[in-house]
Amino acid sequence: MSAHDPAPTNAATATATAPAGAETDTDPLLARERAHLDASRAALRAMREDVQALDIRDVTANWVNAAVLESQIEDRIKALADLSHTPLFFGRLDYEHVVGAAEAEGAEGERFYIGRRHVHDADGDPMVIDWRAPVSQAFYQASKKNPLDVGLRRRFGYTAGELTAYEDEHLSDPTETVHSSKLLQAEIERPRVGPMRDIVATIQPEQDEIVRSGLSGSVCVQGGPGTGKTAVGLHRVAYLLYAHRERLARTGTLIIGPNASFLHYIEQVLPALGELEVKQATVDELVASTPGQVRVTGVDSAATAVVKGDARMARVLRRAVRSHVTLPTEPVMVVRGSRRWRVPAYELEELVRELLARDIRYGAAHDALPQRIAHSVLVQMERSGEAPDDRVQDAVARNPAVKAVVKAVWPAVDPAKLVLRLLSDADFLAEHAEGLLTADEQRALLWTKPPRSVKTAKWSSADAVLIDEANDLVSRTHSLGHVVLDEAQDLSPMQYRAVGRRCSTGSATVLGDLAQGTTPWATASWAEALEHLGKPDAAVEELTAGFRVPREVIAYASRLLPTISPGLTEVASVREAPESLEVRPVEAGALDAEVVGACVESLRHEGSIGLIAADARIPALSAALAAADLPHLAPGEETTALSRLTLVPASLAKGLEYDYVVLDEPSAVVSGEPDERTGLRRLYVALTRAVSGLTVIHASPLPDQLDTAWAGSAG
Repeated sequence: MSAHDPAPTNAATATATAPAGAETDTDPLLARERAHLDASRAALRAMREDVQALDIRDVTANWVNAAVLESQIEDRIKALADLSHTPLFFGRLDYEHVVGAAEAEGAEGERFYIGRRHVHDADGDPMVIDWRAPVSQAFYQASKKNPLDVGLRRRFGYTAGELTAYEDEHLSDPTETVHSSKLLQAEIERPRVGPMRDIVATIQPEQDEIVRSGLSGSVCVQGGPGTGKTAVGLHRVAYLLYAHRERLARTGTLIIGPNASFLHYIEQVLPALGELEVKQATVDELVASTPGQVRVTGVDSAATAVVKGDARMARVLRRAVRSHVTLPTEPVMVVRGSRRWRVPAYELEELVRELLARDIRYGAAHDALPQRIAHSVLVQMERSGEAPDDRVQDAVARNPAVKAVVKAVWPAVDPAKLVLRLLSDADFLAEHAEGLLTADEQRALLWTKPPRSVKTAKWSSADAVLIDEANDLVSRTHSLGHVVLDEAQDLSPMQYRAVGRRCSTGSATVLGDLAQGTTPWATASWAEALEHLGKPDAAVEELTAGFRVPREVIAYASRLLPTISPGLTEVASVREAPESLEVRPVEAGALDAEVVGACVESLRHEGSIGLIAADARIPALSAALAAADLPHLAPGEETTALSRLTLVPASLAKGLEYDYVVLDEPSAVVSGEPDERTGLRRLYVALTRAVSGLTVIHASPLPDQLDTAWAGSAG
């Protein structure tokens, strides 16, 4: 039964499912589906073996071509790997008619199996259709109201990689009632052990629309906890690589995350979908790759970091860079052989003013000026009867006299040295910050004890971003084809500009939640953020349906929203989980013991466990867990069946998910931040990391927004 076989007119008339764990050996439909799975796996192995058997010795002209082709073949072999724990297909579509044909042209329809990658048989006919293919979109978008010519949508359930269940929806049958998918719910709620998984089997219609939006436009996704915004962003990358592979292969794709732990958590999603070439980085790593960048060893105060991250700093830097240009007051004399050629000062001034007016990069203008001067000399040569060519112009541009005037008029600028001077020299800073920064803001920028050199300075992360900006003023930053920016709400305006430079000629997918902004410079609105990013016309989409966090948990956390982000839409979770929330007051002296006990209780459940606490509480809790002989991991370390407990500082919890979360002392999470709003936002993040259950342990009073008669289990 191949993926393109015509579907019988009475195909799959059974509407019952064969739930996982049930006796299904006598179900002929399930047996046939298992047979198709076996045949598909065999076809995938054959595809891989065909690639492994390729002999490229006679098709490569040189060793460089051979190396490139070998690398491409190795990547193809990796992409064709059959992962035993990953279902090869998760759904089936039976169309009423041949896809693309009018009803009269095809009385019988077609059948397609939808999976993570394309698989074909020896004749090239499809066994499994890639979820990104146009014909697969109906799997996510079809409904009883709009069946999209789909007669049957079948979902499959797996246990340990074995097909154990199926569930049918007859979308074109008006007599069949609409029912929620138990298999879909089970897949969403499946315990989490190890890194983040793909969601190709559970993508919802509103998520699918964002995933399949075009490459030419940028998209900003506002999504509360559990709405799947990170997964949507990753699957959008996978879709774009499928739909625009050649273009993105030339221009490149990058995923930017908040920290290394987060990037490690998500790094297996794209490889599981067969995409191996997408790079990942934090903003700090991104700017560190700038030529001439410095090593970050210092830390700014919050007040200083806010000023350094302000968009006004871009104008200060621009003024400082342009201040190096001096209008010429003397002519230049070029000697060639026995002839002398004079370019007067007024003509040199016109050349300089013209370059300033064109507003090109400082370094590009620096390189263009000697050519402009040389061109003026060549005009004089031609008037005198000579016939100079381009080689003569290049020689004149390299003439010592021309080089000397360029050095005096338009000297080279070192971005790091420029920023060093701005942060060290009060007069230089005041000159270029006049009308932009207040006196107090300027004082906040200046080093108390200026360093002697670029190498001895204790540069901060915000300083590195300033150097990156200055570097772009001197020479253009390379632009990629597409950039995904996750947890974007925490970036400063200057960080947005740094990211925007990397996709100035490409597009971006911006992901975040304004309510989870936990930096002093967190963005107030997406319109403002997108302006700084250079993508003011990006479409802003909002995901409000929650699929991960239980309704009871998200409702409890949402009590903070009126304080931390007034006006933001509360997430409406589709998952009811009675007794998923417990708020447990304890005596102060028993706090550590109670937290350890809650971890032991959580470990009785299947899946991953996260113990989240204020950063200052981590050493004490680590010692308490060790004393109780409870091994634990740090964020970013991969959970296994034998090691499922992770001790998570609240500052690193953003973007992570655990089946069960124990939250230690909410008041300590709040007080650990510079101000109450930031502290409450950090608490909102911590409260929304649980997929199945949350236990809150507190000895100190809860924040007023939460302290409203919650005691014991809540359901």
